[in-house]
Amino acid sequence: MITYRRKLKNGDVVTTKNIKDVFNPQKENEKECWLFVSPHDDDLVLGAGNTILAALNNNIEVHCAITSDGSMGYCTPEHKNKIADIRKIETEEAYKILGVKNVHFLNFPDCSLTAHGGRTFNVSGKAWEVANATGLQNSFVELIRKVNPNRVFIPTQTDLHPDHKIVNSEMLISVFHAEGGIWPELGERIPAIPTIYEYAVYTDFIAPPQICVEISSELIKQKQDSMRAYASQTQIEDIIKSLSGAYEFIHEIEFNFYKPDKYLNEFIK
Repeated sequence: MITYRRKLKNGDVVTTKNIKDVFNPQKENEKECWLFVSPHDDDLVLGAGNTILAALNNNIEVHCAITSDGSMGYCTPEHKNKIADIRKIETEEAYKILGVKNVHFLNFPDCSLTAHGGRTFNVSGKAWEVANATGLQNSFVELIRKVNPNRVFIPTQTDLHPDHKIVNSEMLISVFHAEGGIWPELGERIPAIPTIYEYAVYTDFIAPPQICVEISSELIKQKQDSMRAYASQTQIEDIIKSLSGAYEFIHEIEFNFYKPDKYLNEFIK
């Protein structure tokens, strides 16, 4: 039903039916809990639908977080003032079709996520407020500590949409905050930084992806039905044709932590 491929550093490709051969556990008997973070409600279905279905079909706990409220996604004049409510209903239906039970709505204003980076106090009454503060890092840290995932999936940093770019960068710093001791009011710190992966929606990855998830025709139909739940998006059929095939690609991020010693030989011979 699902085939996984992973390209190794030596160029070899491992093909397997076992998800653990591709998404390798960091430690023995590690509990699998995957958090997928989406700038907009439909991005995950489009860019990571195969991977979500793969996780669910392997009884992995899946959480999907929708960062923005979809309020700028109207395609007809009559939807302009009510599209956020329409898209929330569509999202609930889309993820129900996929089989996702844990959907988190963060409710930041659509198309202006760049104005909500970091963490800020002295705000009140906003839909995206958490612990008397606001900001993407505020909400992301609280979410990560609540879910405690061992894998996190975010949009690739090269995607054209500014909302995608800032979700990528704010999530990357938020996993470090969540593992650290700051902001204790946002929950108990996680025991380890999760493995981070990127999915693509608009543009290519910054580096070749290492993982391919191939799904069966039955699961392709399930993914397409989920995408069609976004009926308010008049371009959805065109997107289905381009993004709902059997193959999906995932890029695993490697963190290169700064260590001065690795540069020493460049200066001292």
